[in-house]
Amino acid sequence: MTDKHRVPLVLVSGLATAASRCLADRLVGDSRTTALVHHDLRLASEGFLRRYVSLGDHDSLETVQLDHDCVSCTLRRDLLPLLRSLARTPEVERIVVRLDEALEPEQVCQEIHTTVVGEAPVTDDVEIEAVATVVDQATWLADVTGDAPLRERGLQAGPDDDRTLAQVAAVQPEFADVLVLAGEAPDAWTAARTGAVLERLAPRAAILELCRTDTPRLGEAVPGNGFRGTPRDPGGAVLSGEPPLEPDCGVSLLSFTARRPFHPDRLNRALDTLLDGVVRTRGHAWIASRPDERLWVESAGGGLGLRLAGQWLDADTGPAWDDVSPERRAIASLRWHPRWGDRAQELVVLADRADPAAVEHELRAALLTDDELAEGADAWRRYPDPFVPATARKPTPATPPQNNPAPNNPAPTPVRPTRHSRRNDETRHPSRLPPGGVPGRQHR
Repeated sequence: MTDKHRVPLVLVSGLATAASRCLADRLVGDSRTTALVHHDLRLASEGFLRRYVSLGDHDSLETVQLDHDCVSCTLRRDLLPLLRSLARTPEVERIVVRLDEALEPEQVCQEIHTTVVGEAPVTDDVEIEAVATVVDQATWLADVTGDAPLRERGLQAGPDDDRTLAQVAAVQPEFADVLVLAGEAPDAWTAARTGAVLERLAPRAAILELCRTDTPRLGEAVPGNGFRGTPRDPGGAVLSGEPPLEPDCGVSLLSFTARRPFHPDRLNRALDTLLDGVVRTRGHAWIASRPDERLWVESAGGGLGLRLAGQWLDADTGPAWDDVSPERRAIASLRWHPRWGDRAQELVVLADRADPAAVEHELRAALLTDDELAEGADAWRRYPDPFVPATARKPTPATPPQNNPAPNNPAPTPVRPTRHSRRNDETRHPSRLPPGGVPGRQHR
């Protein structure tokens, strides 16, 4: 931590273009010392981005050539040095960055915290004061529970971006310090359900109305336990904050835990349960055929993916105790099993229409039976495995690796190269990445 003054930085995200622009403008207000930055990715498929910078009476709009067709690399190369330059400009006292609709704020914050620009990360010059996500009450609930692709709304970050609206609509609010509500829900029931989902998806976040939000109110609203741009610990607890545990308007939160592995084939079938009537699933999974691998399960709307997230601490080739975060060590110590070590299932399921009891039943049915458990790990490794073979699981980034990978947060490698979808029975790539990735994700 540096002792010198750091310029406050606010990130604005959201799928609703006009409302996000309005919030950014309100945060700037009539201040002549607040810089506004925005990178528009709509022309990424044509090989360039548009960068807009405003400060006082000076506005600039420039095109930025894509760095070998990589959105992530281009943003890293352009945005981070720009933030440093603005922070070192004497007349700049605050910076507001309006993120493109397709960007995920946590990944941008990961880059700000970990990427070295020159000899130090940009956090030597800026301090993330808040992440604000705009939620359009007229469309957000339909977006986060659907499976329409970003391209249907013209929001894709390039021709290869196959993410859904639900994937982006879910991850933007859950990392926010403040949710800013815009527009009006079509009816009272939709408004109530939207509120119930947001309370459970982003339990740490304060909620403001767009028409009443400005810089002082935003700063006052940031909760004491807000993220303030600090990326979440991938080894930490999946359920954080204090979300309501009682159902409301048909919206419920299921915390599924177990101390025995999943049967790979039964798990593959059970995953369909997480696609219908489920808003969001996040958590760690332990599969019998891969006893040493710690898998990450993530779903939003009609899309779901499993990815390799390293190994269990108890694995023979697992990470050293001192190499993981204090939070992961604390959780492992509390839950350590004499036979399984830190291996466990931990999934948090946010259900909108699905019956949480039915979801839990399907997941428990996918666990090994007592007889299967008694067979031991050697037998488990011979179970038919519908996921990608181990030989295909090495990361193959299309660009040289970063010089400063985030500690304890390796880029997750796909384990299941399919994305379930309610639209059809075809298997599709589960990528949450726009072409070339987004900041903080290795592009493939």
